[in-house]
Amino acid sequence: MSAATTSHTATTTSGVSPARGTAFRETMLGTLRLDDEDRTRRVRLDLTVSADRLLRLLGTTEARADGRIRIAGWADDTGAEGELEISPLARRRIRYRITFIADGRWLTLDGWKSVTPRRPVASMTVLPYTLYEDGARIGTGTLRFPLGTQLLPFLASFRFPRRENPDAFLAPRWRGEPGRTEVWYTTVTDPDTGSGLWLHHELTAPADGSEPYAHGWAAVFPKDGPVRHARFGPAPWTPEESGFHADGVEARPGRLSGSAEGGTLRWDLAEHFAGEPLFTFPRWSWRRPLLPAAQMLPAARASYDGTFTHDGTTLTITAAPGASARIYGHGNARRWAWLHADLGGGDVLEIVAAVSMRPGLRSLPPLVFLRLRRQGRTWPRRPERPAAGWAGMGRFRADIALPRWTVTGRTGLRRIRVEVTQPADRTLALDYTDPDGSQATCRNSERSDAHVLLERWWFGGWRTEAEWTLDGTAHAEVGTR
Repeated sequence: MSAATTSHTATTTSGVSPARGTAFRETMLGTLRLDDEDRTRRVRLDLTVSADRLLRLLGTTEARADGRIRIAGWADDTGAEGELEISPLARRRIRYRITFIADGRWLTLDGWKSVTPRRPVASMTVLPYTLYEDGARIGTGTLRFPLGTQLLPFLASFRFPRRENPDAFLAPRWRGEPGRTEVWYTTVTDPDTGSGLWLHHELTAPADGSEPYAHGWAAVFPKDGPVRHARFGPAPWTPEESGFHADGVEARPGRLSGSAEGGTLRWDLAEHFAGEPLFTFPRWSWRRPLLPAAQMLPAARASYDGTFTHDGTTLTITAAPGASARIYGHGNARRWAWLHADLGGGDVLEIVAAVSMRPGLRSLPPLVFLRLRRQGRTWPRRPERPAAGWAGMGRFRADIALPRWTVTGRTGLRRIRVEVTQPADRTLALDYTDPDGSQATCRNSERSDAHVLLERWWFGGWRTEAEWTLDGTAHAEVGTR
């Protein structure tokens, strides 16, 4: 990843206005009785539900769900996920199928609310369910929506976000102008081995008007062993409608493949986007050249399946968390820091802090763009808030250094502190060449550590709202000149 801090002139990603979807949060409490036990366990299920369309009250709406399930003395899984079938009138039911892990076992909670006009409240708030393992029943239970404490939060959680096709954001932005750079990059963490992966694809259009070229690199950060990387290209740039293609390397919707260093490094990964696009900078800055930067994620989260081979060793990954991102601009920043952190349970944190190369801006402290997507909502609400504050006051602050850098800030009743550590033995230094020929150096680690503390002001004091600690699973970078 490199931070671009100058404008772009590309056209919009899509000429079609995105449709509206539906998102909401729901909490249910209840009990579970396992077939091989003679006692009842307490259960709490917290879900974030999202659909790609507005709810169809007279029809059926399919929706995704993820969140956390807690079963007393047995399970606490923040990665529970599944689907809902919302059909209160057409089929008179709201069905839930949620998969989670308990005591190392994959289980499925399957049940539905049977909607009836004779008992409207009870039928919409009571969920009897059966618990299955490998298709065999292992228990039964009942969950209830507590109207007294959860009705208002439930109603307030409803959102109707624009649903955009993540694949559309992989299309090249460059339209032939000199002095531009465009990047497609992907970072992945293999949950089985702890290894980190980095794939960087870049188009450079030199400022002197000479022929554009494509290049990049691949790197693997093993948990035990030195960082290994290799470059590919430079190669002639061939315009593609769907993504990046050069020198046998491809970054297309749903697929990342290629090789470097004569095949010493090879990769073939299927990419599955999860969630909505995440705009680190204001959404309109990706479409219009009004800010000196454009960076975004086609989807806030993604998972990866496939193989990555280096020096005769093949790493096979399954459902590995990660993300792909896009950059378009004139080159690298004077100084920058970047973080992508999958916080679990569908929560994601993305940070870009940079000092511009432009005269008059290069003497300013780093401008911070921070986006925390938590429980289906993104904070701060406006992406320019951390960078601009209010009339220049209240900007978020970044202290960029190695091996440790920090970002702190406050907006509204919340404040955040992020500490990132990039150990030297897990960090790779690479040189970048800007379109004007100037040089920059990035120091990247796909096995960084991070600590994130989110606090909320409550009755005269700051209280912890959420806290995350990532040990070797954060993706981070610091760049200098």
